[in-house]
Amino acid sequence: MCIRDSTIVVLCLQGPAYVANLYARMPEAFVYGGTFLFFAYATVILIAGTMFTMWLGEKITDKGIGNGISLIIMIGIVARLPQALLAEFSARVSTSTGSLIMFVVELVILFLVFMVTIAVVQAVRKVPVQYAKRVIGNKQYGGVRQYIPLKMNAANVMPIIFAQALMFIPMLIPGLQGAFSNIQGFWYNFTLAVLVIAFTYFYTAIIINPQMMAEDMKRNGGFIPGVKPGKQTVNYIDTIMTRITLPGSIFLALVSILPALAMKFLGVQQHFAYFYGGTSLLIMVG
Repeated sequence: MCIRDSTIVVLCLQGPAYVANLYARMPEAFVYGGTFLFFAYATVILIAGTMFTMWLGEKITDKGIGNGISLIIMIGIVARLPQALLAEFSARVSTSTGSLIMFVVELVILFLVFMVTIAVVQAVRKVPVQYAKRVIGNKQYGGVRQYIPLKMNAANVMPIIFAQALMFIPMLIPGLQGAFSNIQGFWYNFTLAVLVIAFTYFYTAIIINPQMMAEDMKRNGGFIPGVKPGKQTVNYIDTIMTRITLPGSIFLALVSILPALAMKFLGVQQHFAYFYGGTSLLIMVG
């Protein structure tokens, strides 16, 4: 099953649930009511709009501008920034507890968060690889040293997306609704951070395959200096990935709870606080 077919399957399940959620919140806005026919053609419209967005993203990618889907998501996030910034400015200058100086401090902190995030996202651990010399005819091939760039944040934004999706489960349990419905609460953020760290290791293990990297290296006559090809190379790459994934996972966990920290300790409004971390920050940086 290709990605388009799987997307349609997911939308057939998620579309009616999305429309039902809107109907439960604003039933007066639905002219045709909650009939089966309305749910059916509303789901079809959602599927058509999503497939058009996928097609548009693929065209942007084909033109070499960048990852089309990520750019579309980023535009949607950035489009909310002016309104959130203006609302935060108005709240700071119009209330007795706020001030223009505090608003400037918020902007400085946001700038520093962006700079640190860019540095961590671009951070790589270069593993040297030496290729053996080969003489074919009168020409010599190989004998050069190259590097395998292992990213500290190889999982990118996916662990936060997975963790936030699972955070809806505790809210379905009656005894935990109060603790997990407050996004500024301790248990909500603690659980979210732990899930992000766990999913970072899980997703990194899926996309980084030391066994395949070692086999490709051996097939092309390459080896890591001081490390024997084969099993030792696999263990060496796996050890490096485990070590650099730890600070990367802690960083992602901190990014996931930064909006809550900004609201709790800086008094930032919720809509503007989302730009301090979470998926919004990583997608814009990426």
